Amino acid sequence: MTFAQHRVVITAAGRGFGRTLALRFAARGAEVHLSARTLEAAEGVRAEIIAQGHDADRVHAFACDLTDPASVREFAAAVAARTGHVDVLVNNGARYQHGTDLLSASDEEVVDTLASGATGTVLATRAFLPLLLKSAKPDIVTMVSGCGEPGNHRSDAHGAFYAAKSAQAGFTEVLSHRLRDQGVRVISLYPPDFDNHDPLSVAWENAPRTSKDQLTAQSLVDCVFFAVGQPRDCFIKSFTFEQV
Repeated sequence: MTFAQHRVVITAAGRGFGRTLALRFAARGAEVHLSARTLEAAEGVRAEIIAQGHDADRVHAFACDLTDPASVREFAAAVAARTGHVDVLVNNGARYQHGTDLLSASDEEVVDTLASGATGTVLATRAFLPLLLKSAKPDIVTMVSGCGEPGNHRSDAHGAFYAAKSAQAGFTEVLSHRLRDQGVRVISLYPPDFDNHDPLSVAWENAPRTSKDQLTAQSLVDCVFFAVGQPRDCFIKSFTFEQV
């Protein structure tokens, strides 16, 4: 499916899965607005996308610190200055914090983990909602985590990360209900740890995968593309995954 008619905003796209999504959406023809904490990181991904042959006028880079409300507002205003609507908002940003010992993280790390994942998701969604409501096909995609599933104890992530992801899950749950009448689909993904292969590899998309393999980023990209590509009467609420 082509996304040539889609305008996509992706938070935390300077590296990791955010970068992967930016590259893959652009490869499908989408106009992408990508952010990272530093403009340098966002511009680096923009350069990668342009190097793959994407029209430079259809890929835009911004700095956005999801822990800073003013920065989120400035990001949304900068996108609004370039376009009258947004079709897809991908809430990808969230600081990962490792460690099963609650005492292993500093106060600053706890605050940053919660602020980037939980507060940042709410702020970004609120900031971009006016642009989404001007679209005929608005979708909000949030990369939660298996850590946001009730009863999930399998990860070695810190409790602050569990808290951030549980907050995301609660937020998207109520948002899905409240925005449905306005035609906005709220799609949440709850992946376990996954293998983020290099999305620029030629063989990446068609690499063989079996039931014994770790979940790949390509499978998550496929889920996002599938949900966004459905007719507007199809509201896919979430994707959950078995762990190997």
